[in-house]
Amino acid sequence: MKKSHLKSPDLLPIHQKDRKITKLGFSFMWVGMCVVLAAFAIGGAGVMSLSLPWVILATVIGSLAIGLFISLIADIGIEHGLSFPVYMRAPFGTIGTHIPSITRGVTASMWFGINTYFGATAMNGILDILFGFDNWFVCFLIFAVVQLVNTALGIKSIERFADMAAPVIILISLWMYSSLSDQAAAAGRNIWSWAETPVTGGAAFTAFLVVIFSNMGFWATLSADIPSISRFIKAPANEKNWFKRNKSSLIGNMIAMPLTQTFMIIIGAVAYVAVLNYDPVVALQKSAGGFILAILLLMIVLAQWSTNTAANVVPAATIFSNVGGPKFPFWAGVITAGIVGTVVQPWTLFDVIIPILLIVGGILSAIVGILFADYYLVRKRRVNVPELYEDHGQYKYMGGVNAAGFIAWIIGGVASYFVPEYGFLVGFLVGAGIYYVLAKYWWFNKYRQAEIEDPCDEKYLGISVGRDWVIEDKVYEPVLKEIPNNVDLY
Repeated sequence: MKKSHLKSPDLLPIHQKDRKITKLGFSFMWVGMCVVLAAFAIGGAGVMSLSLPWVILATVIGSLAIGLFISLIADIGIEHGLSFPVYMRAPFGTIGTHIPSITRGVTASMWFGINTYFGATAMNGILDILFGFDNWFVCFLIFAVVQLVNTALGIKSIERFADMAAPVIILISLWMYSSLSDQAAAAGRNIWSWAETPVTGGAAFTAFLVVIFSNMGFWATLSADIPSISRFIKAPANEKNWFKRNKSSLIGNMIAMPLTQTFMIIIGAVAYVAVLNYDPVVALQKSAGGFILAILLLMIVLAQWSTNTAANVVPAATIFSNVGGPKFPFWAGVITAGIVGTVVQPWTLFDVIIPILLIVGGILSAIVGILFADYYLVRKRRVNVPELYEDHGQYKYMGGVNAAGFIAWIIGGVASYFVPEYGFLVGFLVGAGIYYVLAKYWWFNKYRQAEIEDPCDEKYLGISVGRDWVIEDKVYEPVLKEIPNNVDLY
């Protein structure tokens, strides 16, 4: 019997015993993920027109808002153990899932390339200081390979690296802030009041909103495919309370991420105040030297490594594995992500990073809205998971495509494109609203969904009723495995 194209071993639901990421581990992953050039760029762009306190306030608002969206979508992975491209078979169809998924996969691969280049420049700086070696492209290739190998070894390997790197990143970033502040003071600029070209009134409000939505657009990509990571987070079985079940996710998304993101925005802003360049590597090279500079650059290397493995390579590899099927395992997806991230020549993308964030964030925010509407409003968190792995099941729809999802995505993406300053919010609301109406009152009247017709907890919920979803070649009935209440999943 030929194995279904939908049943790649790496894409099957994750069982309780295989969920390895702890609360602290997930928070440490966020510490590393937030230290990226784009975060520094948002801070630098912010102080071109606003003083630092306003940039900080806008960042906190944007980070908390996107953290909430990430937590909402993360429940798909926590409740059912499903990855992003697999759940996308529900709102887009078993074949339709590939188009929006690949859009995210390519975007994640591009981010991998950008962050690898940023880390490679820091690595090159360290080698130049210590050994006189100066070849950033060789550093790029070496750094890319090391990250890809780390990712291919699995999620636990990624968490272990984050556990090691996060404390180092925190200490060095504090040191970096101190050095940049001194440099700004030496230039006669007050980091808390200086702005390159101050604006007031409506222009100031617009600049404030741009910082908010830049932060939201920055993480819109991860808010879409967070299930690919959250499915590995430890969570209590038989816990029906949403907040208790998602506690580990919430601590990372609503505390660790906003705090770290805000601090990195501050570093980018202070770097710009100091030398009119948001890149702290460039800024520090103007003041620090020798071993001190090497230590500061080490933080950049560790942070890009931690960011890329969790936020970019895992989602991209999972998506490419979904497209390739059972004969295209996760490690092959990892290699594909590395190739795509290099071919796009990320070293040429820096000058357009903020516009890219706003536009891509808005387009992908429509997908976040569709996922939210499908999971919470239409299916009410109940999913007929075995059918997601059926070639001719209820999610095949019309030739493998859910037209309601594509119509909502196109309209939501276009709407967000025309208002880039508010792209995430517009894309999310339009995508969610249109999908809800089309799915509930049109599409699912034509293609009946078992979990909507019979919203039974025992049949269609996962961890909150103690279920491990078991997908077999011939038997597709939900398998309920009771998990003893005395098992400590923390």
